[in-house]
Amino acid sequence: MSELAIERMLAGVATRLQRLVAELIGEDVEQAAFGDSRSSVSRRFVQATKARVDELVQRDLADLDVAVLMVDGIVFHDCCCVVALVITTDGTKVPVGLWDGDTESTVVVRDLLARGLRFEQGILCVLDGGKALAAGVKRVFGKYALIQRCTLRKRRNVGDDLGRVTDRQLKKAFNDEDAARGLRVVKDIATRLEADHPSAAASLREGLEELFTLRRTRVRDLLSRTRSSTNCIESMISVCEEPSRRVKRWRDTTMVRRWVGTGMLEAERSFRRVKGDKQMLVLVAAVRKEVASCLTDDEREQLKRSDTPTEYDQAVA
Repeated sequence: MSELAIERMLAGVATRLQRLVAELIGEDVEQAAFGDSRSSVSRRFVQATKARVDELVQRDLADLDVAVLMVDGIVFHDCCCVVALVITTDGTKVPVGLWDGDTESTVVVRDLLARGLRFEQGILCVLDGGKALAAGVKRVFGKYALIQRCTLRKRRNVGDDLGRVTDRQLKKAFNDEDAARGLRVVKDIATRLEADHPSAAASLREGLEELFTLRRTRVRDLLSRTRSSTNCIESMISVCEEPSRRVKRWRDTTMVRRWVGTGMLEAERSFRRVKGDKQMLVLVAAVRKEVASCLTDDEREQLKRSDTPTEYDQAVA
């Protein structure tokens, strides 16, 4: 009955209407039945969704072969939530975390590490345009993380104020297979904007090098385009927002967490593998190669000793 209550609530059936959509079991039985009142359904929904959120935030990540970590912060009904999604080496998307509060601290990433997230071989972190989250990732992962800023979010931030022409120029520059050339074009655009749109120019320059991280690794164009944005996690967030639009009264942060966490698990049921999943090993190999180039000789030797999977080497070849 708890699972049925969740399914109906997510489908938009209010607690007071649960009786109307129940299966017909006979008038005598219905008159004697109990447990389907508005308050009973509400209590059942609260208990079931709380259990789902606990399952989400306590997931053991040690068995996941993670290639990409996506983290995004959203304001959900006046409450700031941070959600995390990982993409494994076979292209599977898995929601792994939910936190309330801002992205200033390293709590988000440290919690993932406490649950067994492995990153010693290198990990690609695709983030939105915020400085705080990137700083937190750098403090925890250090040189073992490659940070790719969301190019789509950057285009939205700048293009909303400047129109389609600038957006087309940015899109072309971000999709340029020559990272150095694309970077020069974006710097030229920022210089042109300096006089009349100083705020837009400053926004464009912020984290500029990290907008071309994947392009510098020279992975295939499909991988660069699809992993250079947070579309995967934004799609999951949109699934969370849809059923909650019918909620009229938000009581506290705990209620927000329950709805967001339940929405994340609901989105997982419909997940498909990411585009370019057959090429994910190529991406993993490129990330590991880039990470290894930033290590000292001792750290690189230690990395080789722990490098057991041979399929990455085959992907490089």
